[in-house]
Amino acid sequence: NAMIKKIINTIERNKISSVEVADAFNKTGVIDNIKAFNSGHFVVGKVHYVCTYDESNWPLHEQIRDFEEDVILYVDSFNCQNRAVFGDIVSKYLYLYKRVKGIIVNGLIRDAHRIRKENYPLWCLGVTPLGCFNKEVQITKEIENYISTQKKYFQGSIAVCDDSGCTIIPKEKCTEEGLEKLEFIELQEDIWYFCLDTLKWDTYTTICKKEYLKNKDILPKHLQDKISKYTLD
Repeated sequence: NAMIKKIINTIERNKISSVEVADAFNKTGVIDNIKAFNSGHFVVGKVHYVCTYDESNWPLHEQIRDFEEDVILYVDSFNCQNRAVFGDIVSKYLYLYKRVKGIIVNGLIRDAHRIRKENYPLWCLGVTPLGCFNKEVQITKEIENYISTQKKYFQGSIAVCDDSGCTIIPKEKCTEEGLEKLEFIELQEDIWYFCLDTLKWDTYTTICKKEYLKNKDILPKHLQDKISKYTLD
């Protein structure tokens, strides 16, 4: 928990994007096809996982009654076809009363006009007027197995969400080594922009050839000091 908090603080303080986080962990962690519904938001936090299934949002209402504040809620769906998992009422409940930092929906949402008006930090697969049924459904072994696998990955991990999408840092990567990777990717970005904006290098010289590693004296002292931690003279 201490390391997770440290990583979250580092990402928040330096505004490390979902793109940079994916790069830091060797192009991994991106949730496929998830897009920002309202633009301009940047949120990072620990993930709380819930899942609804079989074209019903009854299980969702059951699961969102009790969890800690300041999390990013990952709302999964299984066999919900092309039905929206929830809309404005659930969104308002989650943001206003349950105090979530953001919501990621592995599915569709509805009431798009209201959710856009309230400018909720929300990421999803898309929108539709067609909603899930509000009926009690029985969980099957297949669904239990799916939830178990998904929850093992998402629950307690870190999510970084912005206009580019959502990237997950799994729990097992929330280590000192993982923190160092994030710090390095942020430093590399600073160096690349310095080479581009100040030295007027082209992107091939900067990104592909990394000529700054062959002649570190061209970098400002503070960047030289930082890069020496990661590279050999």
